Amino acid sequence: MYTTEENNLEKIIKTAKGEIEADIVIKNAKLINVLSEEIYETDIAVSDGKIAGISKNYKGKKEIDVQGAYVSPSFIDGHVHIESSMLLPAEFAKMVVPSGTTTIVADPHEISNVMGLQGISFMREASKNLPLDVYMTLPSCVPATDLETSGVDLNSYDLALLIDADWVLGIAEMMNFPGVVNCDNSVLSKIKLGLDKKKRIDGHAPNLSGKDLNAYAAAGVCSDHECTTYEEALEKLRLGMYLMVREATGARNLDALIPVLKNYNTQRCMFVTDDRHPKHLAKHISRMVKKAVKNGINPIKAIQMASINTAEYFNIPNLGAIAPGYRADMLVLKDLESFEPEMVFKNGKLVAQNGKMTVQIDTAQTPALRGSVNIKYLYHKDLEIKLPPEKNKVKVINVIPEQLITKETVETINIENGIAKPCIEKDVLKIAVIERHKATGNIGLGFVKGFGLKSGAIASTVAHDSHNMIVIGTNDEDMYYAAVELVKSQGGKIIVENKKTLAHLKLPIAGLMSDRPFEEVETKLKELDKAAKQIGCKIDDPFMSMAFLSLSVIPELKITDKGLIDVNKFEVIDLAV
Repeated sequence: MYTTEENNLEKIIKTAKGEIEADIVIKNAKLINVLSEEIYETDIAVSDGKIAGISKNYKGKKEIDVQGAYVSPSFIDGHVHIESSMLLPAEFAKMVVPSGTTTIVADPHEISNVMGLQGISFMREASKNLPLDVYMTLPSCVPATDLETSGVDLNSYDLALLIDADWVLGIAEMMNFPGVVNCDNSVLSKIKLGLDKKKRIDGHAPNLSGKDLNAYAAAGVCSDHECTTYEEALEKLRLGMYLMVREATGARNLDALIPVLKNYNTQRCMFVTDDRHPKHLAKHISRMVKKAVKNGINPIKAIQMASINTAEYFNIPNLGAIAPGYRADMLVLKDLESFEPEMVFKNGKLVAQNGKMTVQIDTAQTPALRGSVNIKYLYHKDLEIKLPPEKNKVKVINVIPEQLITKETVETINIENGIAKPCIEKDVLKIAVIERHKATGNIGLGFVKGFGLKSGAIASTVAHDSHNMIVIGTNDEDMYYAAVELVKSQGGKIIVENKKTLAHLKLPIAGLMSDRPFEEVETKLKELDKAAKQIGCKIDDPFMSMAFLSLSVIPELKITDKGLIDVNKFEVIDLAV
């Protein structure tokens, strides 16, 4: 007797030979062959969700004549945090699959900082049975540094419990690059865990250069998604690292890196989105392919960066190309300009057509999670910055539009009765980071410039990487009100003015994600955008910019629940000069 596997093997062989009908045949396709780097007309036969053969005159139980349309392998996102979309995986899939993304490599770093291994398990369970393959890399930096308080601390022994799973492709972005180059044993143990299992070690090393970058690469770190300049990207490529070209909501680097993609080897380049809000999910990787081609990149090379390059980097077998034995993950494209799929196939099944899902995604009952917004009782005075009159010059975090890096400036502020005040006319606002995991009472206080608020306050429990509560405001009363409201909703994003709520998106799942459909989340986000403008905000997406102000691994000046952080020195510093 044949086993099921043997029967399937015999079936695909006979289908490839043309002895039996294929399940599906895509007729008259202009195949974009990312293996041979050419485009030619052929038929594509599919058997049991795999490509059986590429040749003219295949017969199928179902035949789809695409009449000369292009057929491409579907797209892969090589590095994404689903939690940053504020959506559950099922809702995330509904947004990205119609635009051609059928595989992602997710780093559950955000929920891990709040919930640890329970958070990873939650994301794994919530990602099952979707028309989207969700692979994962294991978070390497929980917490990212010892300069903040996270919900948990994941060490190499914790990660070892999951590293052998087939859905785990490696160790996620190694943000603690000082720990790598300085041979911190706890950091190196995580790298060694991945290397011993022959799995990838992803990198995260903005502005790292020279011999320190050599040391980072020599340790086994394989990639980087933080390149913002031509010079930085080229140096990392020259040292054998893979270049993850990022287009996130808050950090868009493709334009700056186009010259590298035009002039150097793109086989070690891939497209990633990292952190995206729902309004930027609908086009997803397809938008990056379109943008690259519009800027002069050969369409085949652009599609390689969106498919086969990523699959081969992560050693995912039989994915990322259209060839015998490969998964039948395919896109039908009417042209090589818009890159908007007319049809999306996942494992040989039509799952989306003309921008709409054609299959039902069941929003399964998600596993239960505990409440995660736990702060020590907050008093108004806890938000006060006490400084003597002579200390009226302070270090201020300056936001750079569409970038994660910040700059430090020194500003003169007003001090009234020993209390430092925001200076609205100079756009110097108060910022607070309130520890929300263990009720320690830690509150980091400082000043930030670049948001433009004229009144009110904004607050969020999404604040990379430990996701403590972050509040920016023009006055303490509105900041206090915003913080209390987020405790009541067990997480979210809120805008207030005169102690009244203007807009509020509740995020009860780890303080990071909504339990509502993506349409409702999009509506709430539009309300937040409108309210932000109402109180004077001049940043298009203030919550994304705000979320990275506590990320103490990206220069120059950041703030955590432990205080103001000089990222270059990797230490807590005084607010006053």
